[in-house]
Amino acid sequence: MIEIGISPVAFTIGSMEVGWYGIMVALAILVLVLWLIRGVRKGARLSYDTVLTAALIAIPSGVIFSRLLHVVDRWDYYSQNPGQIIGFEGLTIYGAILGAALAVWIYSQFSNFQFGYVADLAVPGVLLAQAIGRVGCTLNGCCYGEPTSLACGVVYTHPDTLAPIGIAVHPTQVYEIIFLLIAFGVVLKLRGRLKPDGSLLLVYLSLYSMWRFAIGFLREGTPFLFGLQQAQVIALIVLAITIPLLIYRTRWLRAKSQVAADQ
Repeated sequence: MIEIGISPVAFTIGSMEVGWYGIMVALAILVLVLWLIRGVRKGARLSYDTVLTAALIAIPSGVIFSRLLHVVDRWDYYSQNPGQIIGFEGLTIYGAILGAALAVWIYSQFSNFQFGYVADLAVPGVLLAQAIGRVGCTLNGCCYGEPTSLACGVVYTHPDTLAPIGIAVHPTQVYEIIFLLIAFGVVLKLRGRLKPDGSLLLVYLSLYSMWRFAIGFLREGTPFLFGLQQAQVIALIVLAITIPLLIYRTRWLRAKSQVAADQ
């Protein structure tokens, strides 16, 4: 077993506590923005102003949607404690992804860039950002797994951790970090090989949704519908949309390529 006795609080400034989770989330956002700026420097059809504006729109939208899904998931608690609805302690990754994507899509409708192109450019950076965010989850003790007797289990010992103290649990945060880094390698291999724009986004959403549905059976969570956690239900909905769309688009491209070859 692996013991984690790190305090979720990295340091304090006066009476304000700065947690590892917040630090990692901020770092994750920075990495994503830098990834997009790197793309601009390498000749992407995008301006620095567009990247920064998109980030300023996407970040608050992602946070709001992330918090909203968390509140809905734990409505039994928040309906009794409405004063705690506004906060940053509980955030969901799906809310962040979908909220930010929706905000950028709306922005693209009023700007001069294609959403699919920007989404494909951002996907590898999003995976890196998620991996960094999960480091914060690991140190914070949130998003932990079910109890386990496996050697890879982790035991949290710090009294301020969000995980159960002294009980070996699946390190689902670490499992996800490994998955995200593998997925990062996969999308890098696929980048530039899938058309039309937006296809890489569909691959990412499909891969992550399959992962999120599967890992939900090892992760602690509240049943939301049919015994499944909220994230698992969302994963099934996303898969029901992305898989057929990805297959349809791929077939369309093959058909078009065949017509061009026949001519």
